[in-house]
Formats: sequence, C-alpha cells, structure tokens
Amino acid sequence: MILVTGASGRLGGALLQRLGGQGERVRALSRRARTGGGAEWVRGDLSSGEGLEAALEGIDTVIHSATTIGRADIAATERLLQLARNAGVRHFVYVSIVGVDAIPFFYYRTKLECERLVAASGIPWTVLRATQFHELLAQIFAAQRFSPVLFTVSGLRFQPVDTTDVAERLALLAGGPAKGMAPEIGGPEVLGMRELNREYARSRGWRKPVLTVPGPGTVLRRFREGHNLTPEHAEGTIGFARFLAEGAGK
Repeated sequence: MILVTGASGRLGGALLQRLGGQGERVRALSRRARTGGGAEWVRGDLSSGEGLEAALEGIDTVIHSATTIGRADIAATERLLQLARNAGVRHFVYVSIVGVDAIPFFYYRTKLECERLVAASGIPWTVLRATQFHELLAQIFAAQRFSPVLFTVSGLRFQPVDTTDVAERLALLAGGPAKGMAPEIGGPEVLGMRELNREYARSRGWRKPVLTVPGPGTVLRRFREGHNLTPEHAEGTIGFARFLAEGAGK
C-alpha cells in the first residue's frame, strides 16, 4: 500500500488518479476528513504528528508531496521519516525542485535540507526534482490582474511542468525500487518570463503593456544562470499555453 501526503492538493489529486489507474492500493493523508479519488482517506497532521502512526500502518511506500512552503517542512519531514522507519516503510519518495542545490532561495534551502534528511533516514529512498509547476507561474501573473501594467523580471527563464506529468513520473518511481536521486523532470519548453507573462495575459483577454524591471541579488542571478532549468530532461508533455487553454490556470 502507498501513502500519499499532500493528497488534497493538485499534485496529490493527480497522483491518486495515476496510482489508482495502475491498480495500486492507496491511502491518502489529509488534515480534514475527505472521500473520493479511489483512495482510503485518513486524517493526520504532519505538523503535530497527530494520526501519523495510524496512517503509516501497513504502508510499504510513502510519496511525500505535502508542503507548507516554509521551514516547517523540515520538522514535518523529519517526523514523518522517523515514524515511517518505525513502521517498516520500505521506500520513501520525496518531491523536490530543480536547482535547490544552487539557488539560495529560502524555500529551496528548506527543500534541500529535506532531501538530506530523506537520504540520511535509513529508508531506501528516491528524490524527484521537478521544475516549476504551471500553477506557480499562473498565480504570479494572476496577482497582477488589478495592475495597469504587467511586470516581468529581466533575464528570467522558466521551464514550467504540468502536475499530471510529475504525478505520472512519481507513480512509476513509487512502483519500482529506490533510485536515490532520480533523473529530473521538466516541462517541454524553456520560455522567458516576459513571454510567459504575455501568454497568460492573452489567455485572460488582458490588453496591458509589459514592463521589464531589473532584479538584483544572488537568487535572481542564479535563476538567470539557468539553475532552475533542466533542458536535457524536458519530458513533460503539456506546455504553458495548453495548460492555460484547458482552463487550469484560472
């Protein structure tokens, strides 16, 4: 049986669907009572640890996709790993981000520390690094809906990937032996932030000028150097324009 954390999120939902399609027995962790998705839903809180021991009973593989988008992830991951080890889990799969070892952004540092915890846990492990999800860029652009001008940072490029593509890769990894650092996965195309911003604006019918602004600092310099990209692993099948056309970015 496979336990999926973060099961109520977009990636988690795609994972449940993909794992169910493979005929896997799936248990889905959520802080609130839920049903559906072809999974056995259980309540548990990664922050407090409440319900986690019961959630891990009889579990062979954990796919850890939950996040708080902050440093609380470290303590939550450490707690989950300890309980998973006690429960005899045989494979721990962790979802990370391309470039966490090169870009000193606070959240990336958190993800890197979680990777290290996973590798040192004593449980056979797999880490999959993915590029930015379409939803993240859509949220950034959507935040400008009331602005008369669309702002973009000079020199930034992204390789957005669809959550369904990442879910498919995770499901395959979960069904096989532990691989340590698995090959990364990125979206099918690398595009500048200005181009992505314009694509989002067109999809919403906005007619606004785009203003490019400089972005100082080490973090943005590392992004400009392309550490967030993995063009050699451009294996995603859904580009940003298709993601928007299908209405997923609304």
